[in-house]
Amino acid sequence: MSIDFSGRVAIVTGAGNGLGRSHALGLAARGATVIVNDLGGAGDGSGKASEAAEGVVEEIRSKGGEAAANGASVTEPGDVEAMVAEARSRFGRVDILVNNAGILRDKSFAKMTLEDFRAVLEVHLMGSVICSKAVWPLMQEQQYSRIVMTSSSSGIYGNFGQSNYGAAKMGLVGLMNVLHLEGAKYGIHVNTLSPTAATRMTEDIIPPQALDLMTVESVTAALLYLASEQAPSRLILCAGAGGYASTHIYETDGIYLGPDEQTPENVAARMDEIRSPDGEKLYESGAEQTVKFVRKAAAAQGVDLGGSGF
Repeated sequence: MSIDFSGRVAIVTGAGNGLGRSHALGLAARGATVIVNDLGGAGDGSGKASEAAEGVVEEIRSKGGEAAANGASVTEPGDVEAMVAEARSRFGRVDILVNNAGILRDKSFAKMTLEDFRAVLEVHLMGSVICSKAVWPLMQEQQYSRIVMTSSSSGIYGNFGQSNYGAAKMGLVGLMNVLHLEGAKYGIHVNTLSPTAATRMTEDIIPPQALDLMTVESVTAALLYLASEQAPSRLILCAGAGGYASTHIYETDGIYLGPDEQTPENVAARMDEIRSPDGEKLYESGAEQTVKFVRKAAAAQGVDLGGSGF
């Protein structure tokens, strides 16, 4: 089945350049009306200009698509709320939100200022929170929507010199996990894209011959799937240079220690068992971990949990 966005309205943040531009063009090419949001700042978040977003809009219109530019800062709730209100007034709905806006201020943790740490968290994490919060009531009302967060291997696995970026990007995975649960009954699917591509944010840190392989279009193919009707929910989809993979967080089955055995020495002594992948599971909510631990304790101590839900 082909993926088509005819009749859908999408907001793409940070869409003036790089991945965001590619996402906006890809959505429009398949029929979506696109709100091209971009503050127009530099890669570190400084400055402001409208030319980039307007250029993408003109490119979409020149190909017969429908689009509108918006210069709201994703860190300003009032500006974002006004953007969503305008989208609803002009186009009637918002079906898709792509949280793509981001900045980089890389330094080792020892040399990084708290100001630079906060700035990156504000754009990546809080910007996604603010945009998602602004569209949430409308998406609940519509009983259908797609939200895509943009994470990174720097957060999922770590990357030297990016403690601020990594913390923000892993925070988005946690945000996805919760919004997936809260949005399920409203038909809101929430997923996360983990891209690697040649953009303004990577051109200074990746060799040119590698950048040539890391096209933004290869990442956008994954984004279009996550934004589609066919998309699942709570998927971390990794994409780059034509490669596609998914990331999952598993929990080992673990062990039980009785009250008299609960010492750090016993934890250390049985760490191989604790870390053993045998019986590991992919949980759907944090409560499942609690249930597992309580059941282990009850079984070991002969406690009847009855109808308590455990």
